[in-house]
Amino acid sequence: MTNNNEFPTPTLISVNDVELEVFEAGQKNEGRPIVLCHGWPEHAYSWRHQVAPLVEAGYHVIIPNQRGYGASSCPNEVTKYDIEHLTGDLVALLDHYQYKDAIFIGHDWGASVVWSMALLHPERVSKIINLCLPYQIRGEKPWIDFMEEFFGDDYYFVHFNKQPGVADTILDDNTAQFLKNLYRKNTPAQASGAGMEMINLAEATESLGEPVMSEKDLAVYIAGFNKTGFTPSINWYRNLNRNWDLLGEVSPIIHQPTLMVYGEKDSIPPLPNIKDFVPNIDVKSLDTGHWIQEERPEELNQMMLEWLEK
Repeated sequence: MTNNNEFPTPTLISVNDVELEVFEAGQKNEGRPIVLCHGWPEHAYSWRHQVAPLVEAGYHVIIPNQRGYGASSCPNEVTKYDIEHLTGDLVALLDHYQYKDAIFIGHDWGASVVWSMALLHPERVSKIINLCLPYQIRGEKPWIDFMEEFFGDDYYFVHFNKQPGVADTILDDNTAQFLKNLYRKNTPAQASGAGMEMINLAEATESLGEPVMSEKDLAVYIAGFNKTGFTPSINWYRNLNRNWDLLGEVSPIIHQPTLMVYGEKDSIPPLPNIKDFVPNIDVKSLDTGHWIQEERPEELNQMMLEWLEK
């Protein structure tokens, strides 16, 4: 059990040839599993504000640090971070708890994993709540090729793929500064400067806007990335074209009841025709930036719980 001031103590669980650091609460409510999937560069701890309300509502809350994060395994091979492995970890986690299926909640990259979980393992997903990152349409061109053509070489997705090791080293050398500069809200609109956005943030000595979290909370993220370095989590990006291939073998339609929550100040735009691919979807938004579950926790929790109880 946990409360708003406590995050559960982790357990290392062996699944799918890796160990995942898993934080769980509400173990007695074994009939109502809910799995929360963090994004980049995040940590399971990003869901700390959601644990107590979900437990109080009767859910068994399961929050893994996904592979490449925290105390979870960090395989060396890039392909060990493709969507087959990332969703396979979650399937194996359900098997570990002997659950047929679960509700999945994802933010940012975690949302991408949840969308893919519903495509690759639909029988294991009962409902979906995704934050910020809408369904990604699999177009005619692999994703990195498309992004390079549309956004250019300096776009960080492309840069991570085309210049392996460059960003990794700079982020590793400036971990605390990078995360402090990234986790901000109400930042002024910036003219696009030269160079890669994430490297610019890592090298900036002045933080814009306001901090999203306390220094004590931010220290959890800093400690996590000081342990792993950034390469394992950046390797998720280095599988986007491989994921495009893997997802070409399944139907692109998601049938599960879904709640999509956008941040109105987020730079990620909504997908206008999301109902074409996720017909059973409710779309909502909150007056927030990208770090939605940390910026507006009470409103988000109420929105999610009301939707889940419908």
